[in-house]
Amino acid sequence: MGPLPQFINSLAPLTSFLKTKKFSQLLILCDTNTHEKVFPLVQKELAGFIEPVVLYVEAGEASKSWEICLSLWEKMSQLNVDRKSLLINLGGGMITDLGAFVASVYKRGIPFVHLPTSLLGMTDAAIGGKCGIDFLNYKNQLGLFAKAEAIFIYPPFLETLAVEELKSGFAEVLKHALIKDFQYWEALKEIELNSWKEAASYIEQSVKIKSQIVQADPKEDGERKKLNFGHTVGHGIESFFLKKQKHLPHGYAIAAGMLIESWLSLHHTQLPVKDFEEITKSIQKQYEKVTYIEEDIAEIIEFIQQDKKSEKGESRFTLLSEIGKAELNIKVDNKQLYAALKHYLVLYEKT
Repeated sequence: MGPLPQFINSLAPLTSFLKTKKFSQLLILCDTNTHEKVFPLVQKELAGFIEPVVLYVEAGEASKSWEICLSLWEKMSQLNVDRKSLLINLGGGMITDLGAFVASVYKRGIPFVHLPTSLLGMTDAAIGGKCGIDFLNYKNQLGLFAKAEAIFIYPPFLETLAVEELKSGFAEVLKHALIKDFQYWEALKEIELNSWKEAASYIEQSVKIKSQIVQADPKEDGERKKLNFGHTVGHGIESFFLKKQKHLPHGYAIAAGMLIESWLSLHHTQLPVKDFEEITKSIQKQYEKVTYIEEDIAEIIEFIQQDKKSEKGESRFTLLSEIGKAELNIKVDNKQLYAALKHYLVLYEKT
């Protein structure tokens, strides 16, 4: 999985890290939001030491594309970026995914560092050595495993985020508790997230859970599949929205995915009804309903079947047997999946 994340109280450790290496060039990849709100802080820290080359893309999932990769590789080639250059990925999950992929493919790989700026990036996307881009509207269809040189987590970056973005990342925090830590879930389930400082207080435990899982299973042969809870359906919904060119934050899709897969858990892994009701109450309090109609379900299932965990067109799920305990490789046929997606449409009306 690469290095363990380092929690930092200032940006000085970043400069210290750079001074210990002899990189021929320093590049920083941002999106339009982080370029405006966060890059000036990094630039100030680096002043007098090194002048970085800034690459930036439009904010949003649409930038995690093959076309954007091509444009970045072209720019890097024009800049004569060599294999001793360093790319810093300064942004949320989209930037860490995109930047690691771009760095890992260019000239068979140049070193990169993650400096995540979102709750999603800090607790999930920047950790674990995965990267990828979307292709043909399929979420993370192209990707690979790639190790960062370092991962620096600086929680005050969260101050730049809107509440919607904090909530998007908080879905991954909830997932970590649901698959691995009942006591953590007990601490999280009643929260109504409103401030970045509150969100920051949960980063360390989520990082610990994900890091332990990834260290035990770097290439997702077993234990790491637990992290897929909510994502098989969630990525299918997210891909559907990508195709429709409708904005849907990643965490909101995952929240819907966790509700739908919790319902599947009732029928496939004997998740207790009281646990399902508790999960439903907590997630619905944080996340409004993701809007699709019954006529969309067949297309969403087609996207789900493209999931990387599917085998011979048959979906494999990580489901819950209880809060804090996940079961792997559960087969779910399309009829059952249709029923689960349909049930979600009325779930908010029942509460």
